[in-house]
Amino acid sequence: MRIVELPEILDALDEAAALVAVEEGFRRLHRGSAQLAEVGHLHFIDPPGDCHVKGGYFAGDDVFIFKFATSFYRNPEQGLSSSNGCMIVVSAKTGEQLAMLKDQGVLTDMRTAMAGTIAARAIVRPGSTVLGIVGTGIQAKMQGEMIARLLGLDEKLVYGRSAGKAAALAEELGGEAVDLAELCVRADLIVTTTPSTAPVLTAHMTRPGTRIIAVGADTPGKQELETLLTAKARLIVDSAVQCVHHGEAGWPIRTGLIAPDALVELGALLENPVAFADDEIVVADLTGVAVQDIAIAKTVWERLKG
Repeated sequence: MRIVELPEILDALDEAAALVAVEEGFRRLHRGSAQLAEVGHLHFIDPPGDCHVKGGYFAGDDVFIFKFATSFYRNPEQGLSSSNGCMIVVSAKTGEQLAMLKDQGVLTDMRTAMAGTIAARAIVRPGSTVLGIVGTGIQAKMQGEMIARLLGLDEKLVYGRSAGKAAALAEELGGEAVDLAELCVRADLIVTTTPSTAPVLTAHMTRPGTRIIAVGADTPGKQELETLLTAKARLIVDSAVQCVHHGEAGWPIRTGLIAPDALVELGALLENPVAFADDEIVVADLTGVAVQDIAIAKTVWERLKG
């Protein structure tokens, strides 16, 4: 088995090609040509952290992918990244393990930012110019940078529980640190990137027409958006099964405020775009799907093997 370290992975990573592949992955999931393993989760309290195992296969491919990823949220206090992990490339012909991509969580972070960008393009209101970023960690930075750059959102607002971290990220992104109320008033598109287990955004503070990309709720118990907010919004989900189980969409469904058939999967929206009303609140609930891991790992592997 070939062991591929991070510098070689980054040399082989083509952002544009990976972005196209991740979007096509969502489409293939909708078409029924992706076989996904059941997601594995471990949850840690002290220190707080998560471990995810995801894997899958696109019909007809020569390889399948399994991903092991961890997030430990106090790591930055020790000078460590909060993300880590690797991806395994396996032959779909023989079962041979062809490569371990020791990406240290970078490919997972990249594909997550790409999913946010893809969802943002699908739901953003025409004429939007202001991006609001809730959170100050890796995904706040990556989502903020990629969405703003690829969607042309010139004004960036940052809110975080730590005013110092929010100011630092705002400076890095060329934006402005603001309080949450101001962010909600001014932002056309909001991306929430926290590991919160209590709602950060509420129905009361969210104005009509706001579009929200919610990426924090990726394990059971996490919730960034108030249930009354998701209940009144149009809900776009990366995977209906996952989002009902441990995403933002699960909260209003479990309380009987909406029915499961109200959810629209992102792949379906990409295949059949919808013109949302200007005053409609639209939420993209992104729990992270193995098709993203398959897509980004395959683009790297194809370049590595020549």
